[in-house]
Amino acid sequence: MLCLTLTQGEYLTIGEDVVVQVDRMTGDRCKLVIQAPREVPILRGQVREREGGERPECVFEAPRWSKREIPWDRSKAQALHAMRALLNKMDGRDDGVKALRRQLNHMFPETERTNRVSPG
Repeated sequence: MLCLTLTQGEYLTIGEDVVVQVDRMTGDRCKLVIQAPREVPILRGQVREREGGERPECVFEAPRWSKREIPWDRSKAQALHAMRALLNKMDGRDDGVKALRRQLNHMFPETERTNRVSPG
């Protein structure tokens, strides 16, 4: 099985008459534009299976969701350190500041790794 990675706007051809283009990607979904002769049947897999067709052997089960990791580097660590420093300078009694600090600590729990990088 051929496996390709395409970005928005890229396309592939199948034979001479079929063109598949990636129109847009949003989160874990992508919109494909397919140009093919009318006599070439194009069916969504779930419709094919619902109508009694068999799932092709080459089709694998994709995970229901995927965790997208943000690569961690020195500049992100410095930005996190700067945000925490700004929050510490703000009035700690303000509910908005408390909420921001809680959200920041939820997304990026304070660890030795996040505390290790000094700004600059």
